[in-house]
Amino acid sequence: MIGNILILEDVRQSREWLAEIVQKIFPEAFLAKHATLREAEHACSDQRFDLALVDLNLPDGEGTTLLRRLARDQPDCMSVVTTVMATDSAIVSALAAGAQGYLLKSDPEDVLEHQLRLLLSGVPPLSPQIARRIMRHFQMTGPSYEAKSKLTKRETDVLRLIARGLRVAEVAEVYGLADSTVITHIKSIYRKLEVSNRAEAAIHASRLGLLADDTAND
Repeated sequence: MIGNILILEDVRQSREWLAEIVQKIFPEAFLAKHATLREAEHACSDQRFDLALVDLNLPDGEGTTLLRRLARDQPDCMSVVTTVMATDSAIVSALAAGAQGYLLKSDPEDVLEHQLRLLLSGVPPLSPQIARRIMRHFQMTGPSYEAKSKLTKRETDVLRLIARGLRVAEVAEVYGLADSTVITHIKSIYRKLEVSNRAEAAIHASRLGLLADDTAND
């Protein structure tokens, strides 16, 4: 049950707007509305909160400071960022500081309300744009991109061509290599990507963006 809610937002109009949305979803909740980091930290010293809506840019500091404090002192509090900042660095910093949700104030009111209502089901609220950026971030930093860094430039070139369906002899002709050299490269590629056949290698090539690169170059 969400009984006490903290709203940290320095712009009065935005603060009241968020308060109206929250009050609609949690009509029985007590709202503590603050404009500065210092006020919010003082409130956290005197009271425990179930939900905190935290802006990132404040006149006297960063909202991440409050996120870290809540994560340390009130781990049961659901901390949700409410901001206009949608950069990867802002998102990663907020999540690392303890944010359990991230909403953009630029979203339509019905989107914000829907996302906050998800809290009633225990679902962390995320603006659609933020969800896409988080997915993109992990795609860019996940195992596929780590695998690409393990391949040499020549192995990457060979992988691109075998994924397109070229035979060993054809790859050898493109790069002026002996068939045996291409076979050695393919064995190394299979070992590094932990695959056992051309089909699996092609899937990895697609995940690595190699086929997209070819399309752009054709």
